[in-house]
Amino acid sequence: MFGRRQHVAPDTFGSEVLGYLEPLFATAMRLTRNRADAEDLVQDTIVKALRFRDRFEPGTNLRAWLYTILHNTWRNRVRDTAREALDVDSDRIEQLASTADGPAEIETPERVLLRATMDADLRDALEDLPEAFRQAVWLRDVEEFSYAEIAKMLEVPIGTVMSRISRGRRQLFDKLSHKGEGQKSKVSVSQ
Repeated sequence: MFGRRQHVAPDTFGSEVLGYLEPLFATAMRLTRNRADAEDLVQDTIVKALRFRDRFEPGTNLRAWLYTILHNTWRNRVRDTAREALDVDSDRIEQLASTADGPAEIETPERVLLRATMDADLRDALEDLPEAFRQAVWLRDVEEFSYAEIAKMLEVPIGTVMSRISRGRRQLFDKLSHKGEGQKSKVSVSQ
């Protein structure tokens, strides 16, 4: 009996896991920036969570555990994709680059939600952050995970998480401050 984990009832556990589909999908969209890839990522996350439910310790944070699985699965995909040989259609790329507007951006649910809820300047500043900073700031300020939970998800020391969040917030502040100063000077010039 010692050393064995407590068994979690599959029906209860499964319904709790499925309760996190929407926030997992939103985070997957932020990571992949592609609906189909986000759906696949969430599906793999749910499958892994259900398959390895015996590894979940009852009484701990299920949400953080699921996000850890999601981030690890995404990280593994990125690593595996980087190893694959790319087949590039150079003619198509040149054709898209030569159009007046270039290739159109993919309209994702996350982009629609961000556009509807965030100020355009904040959204642009957040999108301009380097990936590591954007990821840490998003998990802390939007998803509201603790520093310890983020460190576990991203597999980095807690000090690194704190540093990334601090530096990311500073970059956001600087970008938004400079944007505001530019608007103030335009206003004063036009008066």
